[in-house]
Amino acid sequence: MLRAIKTTAAFAAVAAIGLFTMPAAEAGGRPGPKPTIVLVHGAFADSSGFNAVAKRLLAGGYPVVSAPNPLRGLTHDATQVRALLDSISGPIVLVGHSYGGAVISTAATGNANVKALVYLAAFVPETGESAEQLAGKFPGSTVGTSLKPVPLPDGQVDLYINPAVFHPNFAGDLPARDAALYAIAQRPATGAALGEPASAPQAWHDIPSYDLISGADRIIPPAAQEFMAKRAGAKIQVVRGASHLVFVSQPDTTVAFIERAVRETAR
Repeated sequence: MLRAIKTTAAFAAVAAIGLFTMPAAEAGGRPGPKPTIVLVHGAFADSSGFNAVAKRLLAGGYPVVSAPNPLRGLTHDATQVRALLDSISGPIVLVGHSYGGAVISTAATGNANVKALVYLAAFVPETGESAEQLAGKFPGSTVGTSLKPVPLPDGQVDLYINPAVFHPNFAGDLPARDAALYAIAQRPATGAALGEPASAPQAWHDIPSYDLISGADRIIPPAAQEFMAKRAGAKIQVVRGASHLVFVSQPDTTVAFIERAVRETAR
């Protein structure tokens, strides 16, 4: 009996974070389960940046999963996220920030459960394009002068945002004390990851996309974000004055935008 209770409790804990979803609509006509919201962080960040967004989504009854993004290489990272998506039953709304946008664009290809792609101040590459290339497509990015390289034993290099410029260049609309904490918690991306072109067909060709553009972004210029969003045929919302960490500074706006994607793609 004790073992059965423990097993049931363990299953409930897993279900609560969205790795399992409850059965679809019941016979009485009640609506089916809400989609699982999968959050994919970008470079120079980690999943903790989504805490305020995840808290609001959970309060709204959504299963939420924050995917670990290895930041080692675009193909490698997309493969890791794709494996996580394959473990989730039922509809998914897939959300990517910055480099995470490039990852979800590849990871979702061919997955019929992914009903919408939501990009937050993100790269939305076409096959053959890299994050590095797109960041420099329009003037205004400070990413090249913000990077602090750390050589690795295998000859590769890890790239960080220099903490000295993290606040003005990456998180300008956050309080300085908060930006300092995000600078400490950032995870590096390899130079190879940022320079690797997308090689697979991009999911935004077949899956409805939504793009939240940060209007004062100093990492991916707003003009670059708009170019990629329009090319993808995305539904667009511009958050004026928002930094690259728009989902941190504007969690209510971000959640409302995700919920719009849920409503408009429900089927």
